[in-house]
Amino acid sequence: MSTVGDWNDAAKELDAIVASFDEGEVSVDELFVKLERATEIIETLEARLDATKAKVDELAPRLSRVLEGE
Repeated sequence: MSTVGDWNDAAKELDAIVASFDEGEVSVDELFVKLERATEIIETLEARLDATKAKVDELAPRLSRVLEGE
């Protein structure tokens, strides 16, 4: 499987996949491949969001302490 690029590139690719479904441009042969790729993109972006949220949750209290010290 190929990798998922940066957030914007991945979102554009996912949009293109969804648009191809909406426009009826997907053959039966392509359907599974596109669904598999869309799933890979969604799972990867969801993991990135979870990791970012964890970092924000860790940094927010530290930032509050710094700001309270001013």
